[in-house]
Amino acid sequence: MIVLQAGFLKSATARDQWPPADLPEVAFCGRSNVGKSSCLNVLTGRRQLARVSRTPGRTRLINFFDVRVAERTRSGGRGPEQALRLVDLPGYGFASGPREEREQWKGMIEGYLTGRQTLRALVVLVDGQIAVQPSDVEMVRWGSSLHRRIVVVATKLDRLARARRPAQIQKIAAALDVPRERVIAFSAKEKFGVEELWRELAGGRGAAAG
Repeated sequence: MIVLQAGFLKSATARDQWPPADLPEVAFCGRSNVGKSSCLNVLTGRRQLARVSRTPGRTRLINFFDVRVAERTRSGGRGPEQALRLVDLPGYGFASGPREEREQWKGMIEGYLTGRQTLRALVVLVDGQIAVQPSDVEMVRWGSSLHRRIVVVATKLDRLARARRPAQIQKIAAALDVPRERVIAFSAKEKFGVEELWRELAGGRGAAAG
């Protein structure tokens, strides 16, 4: 996939602050410090599109990014343009900050996932090094119950030896009760899994033609 344009649109804490529902959206969620910002940056080819923090729970807003992409043709050219919006949700599970603030983040996520009509897919990022946590299972089940298309991304797999990665992916798929092929092996550092993820997000599944 060729990324033609990618930029920050706005941040929001409540429904009345969301941008107009004029583009198909893909939301990214995961436990705090799972690598959402790094994933968004490498996915769009923008080093600082999303801010990367070493402190878990730093994403305290819903952040919206507008992107225009085109599929790379076999001849090296590019196909029709597509426009979509990437949405970075606050991390779930452990997060720094007062309990009242964490509850507010949870409310933001719930409100968006249940109320955004233009949401086309929910990308659930799982730490591929430590595997699935109970909150990951809960998020996948909840997203599925809302009839959202779920895409699972196993991040940080560069930290595992190559020989261990297939078994870890199989373990993640089993724990989340999803087909093995629905789990994308991903590394922001080594940049593998990027094309596979783009095929899921913009491969003719709900993106708007340019």
